[in-house]
Amino acid sequence: MQKYECDICGYVYDPAVGDPDNGAAAGTAFADLAADWVCPECGADKGSFSPVK
Repeated sequence: MQKYECDICGYVYDPAVGDPDNGAAAGTAFADLAADWVCPECGADKGSFSPVK
């Protein structure tokens, strides 16, 4: 699955790990994250993320 990086702080969302502290279980694709999910490091919204190449 595709990883996404926060353009503001560099946090990388890895779907294999998810973000369990914020309601995203391991295996949750970035596209399937809740609309109000934010970067756990800086609070940026999903629109501030870009696919990791």
